[in-house]
Amino acid sequence: MKITVLTLFPEMFAPLYESIIGRAVDAGKLNIEVVNIRDFAENKHKKCDDYPFGGGAGMVMMPQPIGSAINAVDPERKAHRIYMSPKGATFTQDKAFGLLKHEHLILLCGHYEGVDQRAIDLYMDEEISIGDYVLTGGELPAMVVCDCIARYVDGVISDGSLADETFGENGLEYPQYTRPAVYEGVAVPEVLLSGNHANIDKWRKEQSEKLTLERRPDLKGGKR
Repeated sequence: MKITVLTLFPEMFAPLYESIIGRAVDAGKLNIEVVNIRDFAENKHKKCDDYPFGGGAGMVMMPQPIGSAINAVDPERKAHRIYMSPKGATFTQDKAFGLLKHEHLILLCGHYEGVDQRAIDLYMDEEISIGDYVLTGGELPAMVVCDCIARYVDGVISDGSLADETFGENGLEYPQYTRPAVYEGVAVPEVLLSGNHANIDKWRKEQSEKLTLERRPDLKGGKR
């Protein structure tokens, strides 16, 4: 899979080249391309924002640099194009699975007061939000989407590590423990040390169910 990020601040995406995702990129299992929108501005000073028509606070990103950047990275319009926006549909695990069917994703990061609506109408396929709050720009949301999707690209993470995750079929994931067996007077549940895998599986399912009902009953059809 290829993910192209369009941003005015490419240096913010250094974390995507570290840890698990970074190793996947180095191994060629995933291609993450970060493109500076400013490189496509046609004015002398590479300006990419201007005052909003009709007045109001802040600046709005201009359509020309965005359109030119998108046409350069996806001239045949084969990619699925997403604008990271607080007005978009909420990003969920199911949404991440749906995006995996695309070979190429383009994520547009807005900044300042947002993006000229014409750039959205002309070039974007959908808008996605990571939650009901507003950030200074779309860079952090784009990183969230990249990280979430990348984990499910073949070969990035072992299938066993993905099997019992939070937001899987059973809701929230069960508690995890490692060495030492006793820390600050608190012991690991005995069942996890028993070696009885049937009992361990039973305990994990019970804990998953309990946590889900306590913290996210909406995942089981209840009210949050």
